[in-house]
Amino acid sequence: MIRIVFLGTGPVAAASLKSLIQNFDVEFVVTKTAQENHGKPLPAPVEMLARENNIPIKFANSKTELDNLIEQNSFDSQVGIIVDYGVIVSQRVIDAFKLGIINSHFSLLPEWRGADPITFAILSGQSVTGVSLMLIEPKLDTGKLLAQEKLDIASDETTPSLTDKLVDLSNQMLSKYVVQYLDGKITPFEQDNSENATYSRKITKSDGDLDPVTMTAVDIDRKVRAFIGWPKTRLVFHGQEVIITKVKVLNNFAGDDWPDVIPCGENTFLQIIELFNPKSGKQMKTADYLRGLH
Repeated sequence: MIRIVFLGTGPVAAASLKSLIQNFDVEFVVTKTAQENHGKPLPAPVEMLARENNIPIKFANSKTELDNLIEQNSFDSQVGIIVDYGVIVSQRVIDAFKLGIINSHFSLLPEWRGADPITFAILSGQSVTGVSLMLIEPKLDTGKLLAQEKLDIASDETTPSLTDKLVDLSNQMLSKYVVQYLDGKITPFEQDNSENATYSRKITKSDGDLDPVTMTAVDIDRKVRAFIGWPKTRLVFHGQEVIITKVKVLNNFAGDDWPDVIPCGENTFLQIIELFNPKSGKQMKTADYLRGLH
C-alpha cells in the first residue's frame, strides 16, 4: 500500500483523512496542537481521528515548527497530502518529499485562490465550482495541477451543503489521481496564472451585517446561504436584531404590506422565511416570530 504523510487540522481535513485511511498507509499526520475552549484544551479533529486509528501524530503550529519537524524526522513517504492545515509550508518542507506535497483545493483554480473559496463561490452566484488537486509551492495556490473536476452548485446551496459535496468529490479524486501520479501516469500542468485568477479572503464577523438599502434581494440571499455557518447574517427586523437563516427572492412582488417581506436595493423584495431570535435562543419560522411580537 502507498505510504503518505498527511498534513491537516480542521473538520474538512478530518473527513479527507478518514477517506485516505481506506486507500493509503498513513505514515504519520502533522497537525496543530489542541486549542483552548472554555479553559480546556480541545484537540483538533485530525488529532482525534488519528488517535482513534492509531496513526502517529506530530505537531507543528507555525512555518518554523514545521520546518524543524520535517528536518528532525525521517520518513519513507514520497508524497505528502495537505488539506485544511492552516500553516504556511516552506520550499524546504516541499523538497523533503520526492514527489512534492499535494493539496486539494475546493475551486477550479485559478478561480478563488486563497482562504475561503467555497463561500466566495456562493457569494458570487456562480453555478459551477469544483476541486483542483495541486502540487503546492510557497506562493498562494499557484502550483501545477494534477487534475480538476467540476461540480454544479444548486440554487439553494449553502456553504455547509456545498462543503460536504466538495469533500466527497475531493476524496474520490485523491483516491484515484494520487495513485496515478505516483505511478507516473499524470504529468502536472501549469495553471492559468494570468489576470483570470481570482482571490478569496478570510471572512470577518462584520461581513454578516445586512443592509437592505444598499443590497439587492439577490445579494442578501447569497449572503444568507454563504454565511449560514459563520459569521451568520444579522438584520434589524421589526425592531429587533435577528439572525436570518432562510429567505426567498420575490421576483414578482407588487410591494404589498407583508410583514415578512422587506424592500431591498434596486426595487427588489425579499421574504424572510426562517430566523434565529437571539433573545429567545430559538430558531423559528418567521410567521411564529411575528405572532410573538403581536
